[in-house]
Amino acid sequence: MGNADVPANYLPVLLFIGIAIAFGGVSLLAGWFVRPSRPYRAKLAPYESGSPLFQDARVQIPMRYYIIAMLFVIFDIEIVYMFPWAVAFSKLGFVGLAEMVTFIGILVVGFWYAWKKGALEWD
Repeated sequence: MGNADVPANYLPVLLFIGIAIAFGGVSLLAGWFVRPSRPYRAKLAPYESGSPLFQDARVQIPMRYYIIAMLFVIFDIEIVYMFPWAVAFSKLGFVGLAEMVTFIGILVVGFWYAWKKGALEWD
């Protein structure tokens, strides 16, 4: 295989890219021709597709919301770590069980601390 064959190997890739760009362009043009265009003042407003603005967009979100979101992510990641452990449980033996019990114990302590601090209360 010489250097003269290399551009021929890229021909299917370039053809695929061309078809993808053409499909996207034709889809956008078809949508532009088919969709109705009846703009009015409320529809052109920048908030929620014409819904009336009921408060300022720059509201302060309570810090408790972010704390609950972070706790959710932390405990969600805990579950992600448990799946590979459960799949390889028979190979890991007692050492793997001890490590997972330690891991869950640390997370339970963190959960208990968050609970006692009132981070899980939604007031």
